[in-house]
Parts: sequence; C-alpha cells; structure tokens
Amino acid sequence: MAFLQDRDREYIRGLLVNLKHQVKLFFFMQELDCAYCGETRLILEELVEISPAVLSLQIYNIRTDTEMAEKYNISKVPATVIEGEMDYGIRFYGLPSGYEFSTLLEDIVDVGRADSGLSEATRQALQAIDKPLHVQVFVTPTCPHCPGAVRLAHKMAIENPYITADMIEATEFPQLSMQYNVRGVPRTIVDGRMSIEGNVPESEFVGRIIRGFKENFQ
Repeated sequence: MAFLQDRDREYIRGLLVNLKHQVKLFFFMQELDCAYCGETRLILEELVEISPAVLSLQIYNIRTDTEMAEKYNISKVPATVIEGEMDYGIRFYGLPSGYEFSTLLEDIVDVGRADSGLSEATRQALQAIDKPLHVQVFVTPTCPHCPGAVRLAHKMAIENPYITADMIEATEFPQLSMQYNVRGVPRTIVDGRMSIEGNVPESEFVGRIIRGFKENFQ
C-alpha cells in the first residue's frame, strides 16, 4: 500500500522543484530485528519516485555494508542520512512518520538549498562551537512539538560542520531512551552531558547549547 496520496505527491513535487543541489538519501537497514526498516524504506522510495532528478536513494545493510556504516557512523537501524553538497551530519533514527515526515521534507529542502535558514545572530553565535558536538533529539511520531526541536538541531548541523544532529524515535530505541531518562518528548541530549526539555525558541535553544559547550566541552 502506498504511503503517499496523490495530493501529497503534488505538494512534495512543488516543494522540491527549485532546489539548487541534488540530495542523496542513504538508508541503512537490516533484514532481521528491525521492526520499521520496511516501512522506512517504502517512504524513502516513494519520495525518490516523485522527484528522481533531485533525489536519489542508496540502501545499505548495516551488517554487510560495514564500510559505509562506519563512514557515516551508523550503529543502529533504521537510519537515514540526508546529504547534499556534503554530509552535514543530519541523521534520522527510526521511522520518519507522523509529524516527523514534515521534518524529513523540510530537511531535504534545506540541504538542497545548502542553507540552514537560521537567523544571522544564530549563525554568528554558532561559530563559537569549534569542536565536535553531538546533539540527539528524542521524539515520537504523535508529538506536535517535536519537529521544532529536531529542525533546530538539524539546522545547526547544516550551519556548523562540527555539529552532528540525530532525530531518535524514542519508542523504537527503548534502551537509548532509558539511558538518557527520556520520560517526555522532545528531549534533547547534548554530548550525553546536558539536556533540554521541550521545544524552545531558536535563540534559547542555541544559547543553552553554546553555554553548555563553553562550560562543559572546552
């Protein structure tokens, strides 16, 4: 059964028509012990069918395609990488459905434009991050506030090459959620050392991460 309806396809086709750069989707899966690998693959394949001139999809098995998994630092599945002119460090772990499907689309647009869309003040502030920083945003598909937090994290990754940012579907990775004490979403974990609860405004979200970086990571 198709995931996207005809009206969805037309909307997405219009969204992708004017991108400056081609966008490559790298999907990592495995045949066994992956409840949502099949559904995630279907979503990505349907997206590429809509605009093959702009989007491409490469599929890898995390168990056998170890070189690619190591290159993109993929350790769990399903995992999706969105790459444009370069690998911006944007990762989706889990099924990008519900509210997070819009996040996937908007990330593709940002990567295709090679532009984070962040304010000039935020762009300047992010220059303070000059060492690798890993941001994980835990979400669920039914959370209306989660896309905002994921989008900010992914925009930060586009803007600053030191930042990698993951969307993590909390219910698909229960051990990781337990490790970081995820009781509500969105919950953002920065380098495993500090957390941000909820979807907060851009200036506050970025400001807290930069303050934490200066206090804890330097």
